[in-house]
Amino acid sequence: MKLTIGVTGHRDLVEDERPALESRVRHHVDYLTKTFPDLELELLTALAEGADRLVASVAVELGIPIIAVLPLAPVDYERDFESPESLAEFRYLLSKAGQTIQLPDIAGHSENNRDNQYAQLGVFISNHCEVLLALWDGKTSAALGGTADVVHYHVTGVMEGYEGDLSPARLLADNENDLVHHIVCSRDRPGGSPAEGLLPLETAWFSSRNNGERTAEMPEGYRLQLRRMERFVRDWQEKQSVIRTQSSSLLTGKPDFEMPSGVQQTDSLFQAADGLAVHYQQRVNSSLRAIHILAVMMGLVFLVYSEFDGPGYMLLAFLGLFSAGVIIHIIGNAHEWHRKYLDYRILAEGLRVQLYWNLSGVVDTESAGFAYDNFLQTQDVDLGWIRHVMRQASMSRARGQAPDQAWVKWVIDEWVGEKEKGRGQLAYYSRKQLHNTSRFRRTQMLGNLCLWAGIALAILLYALGTDGDGEQRRTLLVLMGVLPLIAGIWDAYSHKKAEKELIKQYGFMSRVFGKARALLDNSADISFQRQVLKALGQAALDEGAEWLLMHRERPLEHGRL
Repeated sequence: MKLTIGVTGHRDLVEDERPALESRVRHHVDYLTKTFPDLELELLTALAEGADRLVASVAVELGIPIIAVLPLAPVDYERDFESPESLAEFRYLLSKAGQTIQLPDIAGHSENNRDNQYAQLGVFISNHCEVLLALWDGKTSAALGGTADVVHYHVTGVMEGYEGDLSPARLLADNENDLVHHIVCSRDRPGGSPAEGLLPLETAWFSSRNNGERTAEMPEGYRLQLRRMERFVRDWQEKQSVIRTQSSSLLTGKPDFEMPSGVQQTDSLFQAADGLAVHYQQRVNSSLRAIHILAVMMGLVFLVYSEFDGPGYMLLAFLGLFSAGVIIHIIGNAHEWHRKYLDYRILAEGLRVQLYWNLSGVVDTESAGFAYDNFLQTQDVDLGWIRHVMRQASMSRARGQAPDQAWVKWVIDEWVGEKEKGRGQLAYYSRKQLHNTSRFRRTQMLGNLCLWAGIALAILLYALGTDGDGEQRRTLLVLMGVLPLIAGIWDAYSHKKAEKELIKQYGFMSRVFGKARALLDNSADISFQRQVLKALGQAALDEGAEWLLMHRERPLEHGRL
């Protein structure tokens, strides 16, 4: 897993400032390396003259992998570098890049459209990095796709004059990758000093939040995102055997077609997220059961002690049971079992959609944007790390080349599936709906049985009055208290697991996948089938976000059953 630094900056840097600018870049890299040691850094750059190459040279020196993003075919791009020295430097740095991405031609080859290609470049770098490193004078500019335009787009989602795709979802969303690290620089031209209020070589962090307030340290919300991505990496490394046991590839039994780029990486990420989600789900469920059983035992000990004038050690037993529940709660919170289960599950489902969309050609191959631009954007900023992980595979997907159409049928069979054959998500949601319905009915029945048994004992005690020996009466009193307690705690356990709500969600998704299957079976039009798969994926992403919100409201707690 990588922490991607995108670069934007001026071409006409002042030569006297270059050593200090290089020092600031090294300091920035050192800060990220020390703050997030489990995230490998990588650089996303166009290798243009000036700032891009300055940062790329530092990356080569420090051994940071480079991904070169070219706005044009190399032969056309090289026309921008007039001197032999500049051309040689470009080719040298390009040879050091571990990956080269050439963006598709969205506007033809005329000189009038060249700026639009550079604007597309800025959009791509902005959408596929966690931190935008800007060597910028801080001034606005009318140049389409220039440094000021890219910074403005990164923070606002707006780039006026750009003819490519811009997502409306970004305009109002609480975006997670709008973080800029600004190194102020001058420009080697008349009036090239920085904007008023800025000094050459000063540094600051800013984003769209808090009115663009500039801070010396990375804002805590963004640091939290990257720490959670780092924890995912650490869990992935430490629990390889768990992942192999609990998860399997989505590509098992795939046909012998050419694999679109990025799919294998998405599948590896899916297996890690899915296996870890199952692992932490088991931890959460075991903890829930233990805490609720302890609550029943506490109630039983209290009733026995109060009715039978039990010995003092029963009070110690009561406190011991309570302490055991507290310890389980503390351990679960310390290891973030509940948070990890939810986050990893929603990540796995997002990656599932991402993989099948990429295989079937649903994602626009001409797009420079991030294809999943509204997934989880209405949620808390600390969930942004999930979209950062999805960005890693999105960056590698093929652009300008659609995958083999034959993948569409395989995706339909593997993803959508058939209920009768027990395949795909259609069979999964149908099966889970039946299972949860049966379990919820059993819960309701046993809960009602315990409740009414307690009521019956109360009636019996009233009917007996003072008859019967005291020992029997106290036993019935204990049972009368314990049975409704069991009913209440059983209902609380069902509520914690959201059994009733899950039945509705599984039923809804079963109907969605069923309708999608019917539409897909009744059409041989590949374009229409891709539209259906796109709508289906969006429904799955939306439902996943709702599932996450529902379960976040039911954390692992002790003392609030």
